[in-house]
Amino acid sequence: MRIENTGFGNIRLIQDPDSFCYGIDAVILADFASGISGRWKSAADLGTGTGIIPFILIHKNPEKSCYVVGMDIQEEAVEMASDSSKMNSMDDRARFFKADVADIAEAQNSETLKSVTDEPLWRTALESDGFDIAVSNPPYFAKGGGIINRKDSKYIARHETTADLDRFMKAAANILKTRGNFFIVHRPSRLVDIFSSGRKYGLEPKTMRMVIPSEGKAPNIVLVHCVKGGGKELKVMSDLIVYNGDGNYSDEIEEIYERQRPRDIT
Repeated sequence: MRIENTGFGNIRLIQDPDSFCYGIDAVILADFASGISGRWKSAADLGTGTGIIPFILIHKNPEKSCYVVGMDIQEEAVEMASDSSKMNSMDDRARFFKADVADIAEAQNSETLKSVTDEPLWRTALESDGFDIAVSNPPYFAKGGGIINRKDSKYIARHETTADLDRFMKAAANILKTRGNFFIVHRPSRLVDIFSSGRKYGLEPKTMRMVIPSEGKAPNIVLVHCVKGGGKELKVMSDLIVYNGDGNYSDEIEEIYERQRPRDIT
């Protein structure tokens, strides 16, 4: 185990270097969600891993009474996230539990949905008509696709197992309130699936941003924002460039990691 200083305020995160550690995808997703959603009260992270997204969301939210509930199918990851929450004195606002996204997607009614966990903040949000926002950095590879990593924790983090992309979308729709916001990061090759599943479950795509490794390269990540019950209009933002020509992080990535003063992004 190791304790990492994230650079977001004084937030520290417990991680296991031998397991799947968070990457830039999670960080830019949290920033994307924070920039669009503004002030919110309740959020859920589907497939939270060791919890970096909930901690960044809370850090960036001007609403100081906000809370985030994170869930993951891997018990070890949930335990690390919970320990990090206590270490950061945030365990009243960042709560984590073990659950299968497939069960959330297949819940037939509100009572079944509430019974997924006995976590009080989960029930509080659902009894208030649902979460304000939901986020997800789901496994990128379809079952049987990609390079197989024989260590289970890494394989599960990278590959769809019990819950595929469609179920992640359905789960988000189930827990969001009407007009609630959903944010997802994925590969551009799955963009049609995101739009198709989103429409199927009432999550209308509203904002999209491609992420490119460097100027002139093809995008390898896409960020999508959907609104539950939203109108049919999609805004495409300018590309997010990760690296400059000299191989260093771009100014915007440095800002996302809070290493420079913020500037306006169009």
